[in-house]
Parts: sequence; structure tokens; C-alpha cells
Amino acid sequence: MYFFLSMLSISETCYSVAIIPRMLSGLLSPHQPISIPCCATQLFFYLTFGINNCFLLTAMGYDRYVAICNPLRYSVIMGKEACVQLASGSLGTGLGVAIVQVTSVFGLSFCDVCVISHFFCDVRPLLKLACTDTTFSEIINFVVSVCVLVLPMGLVFISYVLIISTILKITSAKGRKKAFATCASHLTVVIIHYGCASIIYLKPKSQNSLG
Repeated sequence: MYFFLSMLSISETCYSVAIIPRMLSGLLSPHQPISIPCCATQLFFYLTFGINNCFLLTAMGYDRYVAICNPLRYSVIMGKEACVQLASGSLGTGLGVAIVQVTSVFGLSFCDVCVISHFFCDVRPLLKLACTDTTFSEIINFVVSVCVLVLPMGLVFISYVLIISTILKITSAKGRKKAFATCASHLTVVIIHYGCASIIYLKPKSQNSLG
């Protein structure tokens, strides 16, 4: 659990660093230009670590499932090698998807007036600036959003269904409370992370507004 927490904290720090310094600079000096390479770089790191966070939370859900549902086999199933593979797979997925997204967005032609209606370079605000047909890029964006949000959310949901069913079979109230306590912090972060991300990225295009 602490290994995944450390990986998540590093990933979250990198995720924030990709956005916040430039955002603060923009607040202090409004209408500040950003070059296309800098914008692409920011989008790449934002997507890489954002997607990495999604899959790390899924790996943590699996870790909690093994700890509660298979406690006697926990040290065998969740050995050092398995943890490293799950963390590496999360980061690899983030890198792969980020490359696809950045390539699809910056392969488009942009109009002369390029004012991003956002405080950082994100996919949808950039697609609104394109002069060419963005249907293909929008389909890629939607598919990616579903794969990196709905799929991990579904896996976490399945993990918690199995966890709760196992906890309810525990006879002692103290044992049930202890089992729930080990999952409470992870579940809180999952709800906040996937909840906010789903509102932003799974909402229909017609319901998007600059506000």
C-alpha cells in the first residue's frame, strides 16, 4: 500500500507541476503567449501523469482487494515484482495514450487567432481552435476518455463489490471496522478523482461551456 501511495504522490506532484507554475505565471501576467511546442509539452505531461493516476488508483483497488479477500496469499500475490509491474504498466499506459492524444491534436491546423479559453493546454480547448475538421480527433478523445475513466472505474467498482461482500462476512464488528478503515482513504480519493474527471471529460460536447 505504501509503495503505491509513494508512486501516486510522485505522479500527483508531477501532474501539478505540469500545470500550476504556468498557470500562476499567467495569473500574474494575463494574456501571456505560449508557443506550440510548450503547449504540446504541457499537454503531454498533463495527460501522462493524469492517466497514470487513474491506473495507479485501480492498482491500489486491486491491492486492497487482495489484502482483504486473500490475506493469507497477499505477500505472494502482491510481491515487489508485481507492484513494480503494476506501477510501470500504469506509467506506460499514460505515456502511450499521451503520445496518441498529443499527435492527434497537434496534427491539426490552427487558426490565426489562437486564444486558449482555459488556464492550461487541454484537449477540448485546443480542438476549438482548429481550422480543420476535428471529428477524428474528437472520436479519439472520447475513446481515450472512456478507456482511462470508465474502464478503471469499473475495475475499482468490481474490487469494492468483492471487498464489501467479504467484509460483511466478518463476524466481529471490530474486524469489519478495521477492514473498512483500510479502504476508506483510497475510496475517498477514487470518488473525488473519477468524479471530477468524469464531469469534465465524459460530458457531451453540447453541454460544454467556457464557464
